[in-house]
Amino acid sequence: MTAMIEIVNIIAGLVLAMGILPSIPAIGKDLHKLAVWIGRFQTIIGIIAVILGILHLGLQGIVAIVAGLVLMTGILPSIPAIGKDLEKLAKWLGGFQTLIGIIAIIVGIMGLL
Repeated sequence: MTAMIEIVNIIAGLVLAMGILPSIPAIGKDLHKLAVWIGRFQTIIGIIAVILGILHLGLQGIVAIVAGLVLMTGILPSIPAIGKDLEKLAKWLGGFQTLIGIIAIIVGIMGLL
């Protein structure tokens, strides 16, 4: 149970960094295929990441919240009162999607070690 947020960070990071995965020697193409398959569930992964991030505040939690917001950009406007503001934030963060993904993967792996 303790490694759950780290695993979610790695999964969210793979989806966010999907564009650069093929350039990783030896395993990049396989990671890219995995990320494409996981990417079909990006909204669900985003929701889980935000919830776990709120429950586990700290470095892992902050990374999970940021990654989760980017992953769930499409449904943010449907949240009453703050949805529009969260959508603007998530779209701005989306410009750094690959960087956020790399950070999420690194922080997630470091948390597992």
